[in-house]
Amino acid sequence: MTEPPESLRNGSTEMHSTTAQSVRVLLLDDEPTNLHLRSAILRQHGYECVPASTIEEATDLFNNIDIAVLDYHLGAGQFGTEVAALLRRRRPHVPIIILSATIDRYFGGVEDMHLLKGHSSVEDLLDALSSLEAKRRGAPVVVDARDFFYSRIAMAIGTDVLVQIFDEKGIWQYCNDSVAEYLGQPREWFIGRSVFQEMRPFMRDWSDVLQTVCLTRETYIDRTHRGLLAQPRPQEPQLTWSVLAFPITLHDNRSGAVLTARILDKPPTRTSELLPFL
Repeated sequence: MTEPPESLRNGSTEMHSTTAQSVRVLLLDDEPTNLHLRSAILRQHGYECVPASTIEEATDLFNNIDIAVLDYHLGAGQFGTEVAALLRRRRPHVPIIILSATIDRYFGGVEDMHLLKGHSSVEDLLDALSSLEAKRRGAPVVVDARDFFYSRIAMAIGTDVLVQIFDEKGIWQYCNDSVAEYLGQPREWFIGRSVFQEMRPFMRDWSDVLQTVCLTRETYIDRTHRGLLAQPRPQEPQLTWSVLAFPITLHDNRSGAVLTARILDKPPTRTSELLPFL
């Protein structure tokens, strides 16, 4: 988040959202340059910025803000999550965005959203503010940090692909909308559940595959074109699938596996066997 958007560089006064004009955003960062740049960007898009460089300054401003954007590393052994915890106790309905260069075990608690420095653009921050502003007068918005982390992976793979992320025990860490629609459950239903327990005998037994990918960090390709299910659905007997499982480091640094599946455009000319681990 070091480059201002094109509109700021060109001097444009176009607002990102007309509803943002009255929104007061607390910006906490111990780096003056970052604080100045973010303030300039947000003001350019119609937000009223309330800057702070220390935890003490930020806490004094709690009663005058609508949304908080907090840098994680504040120096001197202080962290933005300390401010998030204080703000959540004092004003539980104020949405919070944490900015950090890393994702670790400290996240996923009081903060509402996490943006990863170096992988999040200015537009990501503006979109996050717009989304939280739309909901700030209702119940608290709780967005698991993992969802943002894994959604970027799923977006890179493509929306036409079924994307699931598991730990070595087969516990869902993430699934995209395509998986939820295909398996007939809302996305939030999957997180924390075991595919081995919930989907037998509906899905094929992926236990050995997932555990081996997590353990060996190797990639698995399924060329049988059978798809994810033990038996094809009535409308699917002629469909052919490409299924891939590859390793990933999870948000908490454990080993995990990404299981992807997509329908091939054309049926194979011959039946091939399962390829071994590569």
